[in-house]
Amino acid sequence: MDHHPACSRSRVLSKSLERYFAQYFSRNPVNATFTGLHALDDRLPDWSLAGRTREAAEMRRLRSDLNDTANPSIDLLRTSSVALDAELARANLDVRLAENDSAFFHARNPALWTGEAIFSVVSLMIRDFAPVEDRIRAIIARLNAIPRFLAAMPEAITAPVPTQWMSRAARECATAHDFFDHGLHDWMEANGVAQETADIVHEAAERTRDAFTVTAAALAALPSSDTGYAVGAETFELLLRRGHFCTTDAHVLLDRALAELPLAQDTLAALTAASSYGSWPAVQAAMAADHPSVDEYYTTFQRRWDDCHRIVNARDAVTWGEWPIRYVPIPAWAQPYAPQLYWLFYRSPAPFDPYDVYEYVVSPIDDSMTVEEQEKKLRAWNHGTITLNHVVHHGAVGHHVQNWHARYRSSSRIGRIAATDCASRIAMFLGGSMAEGWACYATQLMEELGMFTPLEQLSEQHTRVRMLARAIVDIRLHHGLCTFAEAVQYYQDVVGMPLDVATAETTKNSMFPCTALMYWLGTSRVLALREQVKSSRGSAFVLREFHDELLSRGAIPVSLVATLMTERAMTAHELKETVA
Repeated sequence: MDHHPACSRSRVLSKSLERYFAQYFSRNPVNATFTGLHALDDRLPDWSLAGRTREAAEMRRLRSDLNDTANPSIDLLRTSSVALDAELARANLDVRLAENDSAFFHARNPALWTGEAIFSVVSLMIRDFAPVEDRIRAIIARLNAIPRFLAAMPEAITAPVPTQWMSRAARECATAHDFFDHGLHDWMEANGVAQETADIVHEAAERTRDAFTVTAAALAALPSSDTGYAVGAETFELLLRRGHFCTTDAHVLLDRALAELPLAQDTLAALTAASSYGSWPAVQAAMAADHPSVDEYYTTFQRRWDDCHRIVNARDAVTWGEWPIRYVPIPAWAQPYAPQLYWLFYRSPAPFDPYDVYEYVVSPIDDSMTVEEQEKKLRAWNHGTITLNHVVHHGAVGHHVQNWHARYRSSSRIGRIAATDCASRIAMFLGGSMAEGWACYATQLMEELGMFTPLEQLSEQHTRVRMLARAIVDIRLHHGLCTFAEAVQYYQDVVGMPLDVATAETTKNSMFPCTALMYWLGTSRVLALREQVKSSRGSAFVLREFHDELLSRGAIPVSLVATLMTERAMTAHELKETVA
């Protein structure tokens, strides 16, 4: 028997991690469904005051349990997936405890509750991971659980609700009422559910609709406020340090973003002036006019995906695993409700569900629409939007390739699941800088590799301006350096967003602090890391090897991966000298 102390510690740590994962999924059963773990498909979380108190106590015990292995060496994190997951688990617990203690999330935001309730059922409808009969049983169980879940909300909301969050929750209540009537009925019809079973589902759904009606009334009675959108500097800094593994102070990051913004704006202005369009409004008009025909609409997605795949392979830029995409219209049963909910066109494939072909849903265009409606939709879903957003960033070399590496190459269990899209956000906050950092970097990479048209290059540069503006707003808003209204105005002035878009963007920024920042933070860190590794390796640098190494640990903070890729372990002699 191996009695080596390191082996013994590893076994103890592995047991602690098993307890951590068991607690995480038992407390987040909807996340488990989205992840592809289906033993808890009949459950909802307990977000009541008593439930949150019990969960916080569990997390503190787990944090203490895992603390025996705190401050592991870089060498250990580099070579031991168990040690790496323990470090990530500690960080995740720190973030979850900070969210709980801040009274900013579940204790203030009813939209988190409405989103969790709705998508607890939607998560069982949008993927054919099991026979319809099995999923129907889970749907009925969750429909029956929603009234109790929502009934706990009024008592659990312990602070005045910001008005924009209140509006989002109220809108979701109204949408849910219709969805759990007509939408659920249409889904069952499309899936051939027997009438006898459908009647049972409708009975449970009626109670759910009543619960959303009661919740809407309860929302109207809750105290609301035009303020309260800032999480505060202390919590923001913890999210930055433990969620993104970023040791740079937020104010320093703000200064950097403010310094980069005018450079990005100048580049955009120069590109615009050098184009044949002359002004940004003219560029926007040209982008909207550059769209596929109705007949070409769906095939354009696949054609540009094929272009991206061909260029990446020809340039040997990154390992692209066999995981094909099929672009399909949003199912008819979901189309009336998707615009009102957190309905993603690309929702990350569940790491533990089986897939052959992944279906990427897009806004439909068909003969039932008038010519004017078709033209309006095509102008919004133009060639630039299709290529930059729905192909490169999401469905191709961006998120989809990163998700493939996380699923099939990551030895980190947390890295495999962290960036899974769930009811309102990804499964674990710490997955964000890699998921979004890589996807934004990948879009810049494809520009480097010559994929984009001149109009698409202009759009990509405008995206960089927007990314910097979002980072600036994120820091300013949550440090109390600007109000919600001032953030909305900033987006209008700097990025040119219409008022409704700027309001929606600021609402997202306010609900999820330190999240908008991670796009710029992750992208800039990947770019800096590439230059650092290229400089150190010289002629031995291979782009594909760099990208594969970067992605090999899954969706974990880019700053941590950069440390693992670049920081040299101390030799025994150096360690002795340091101690001395």
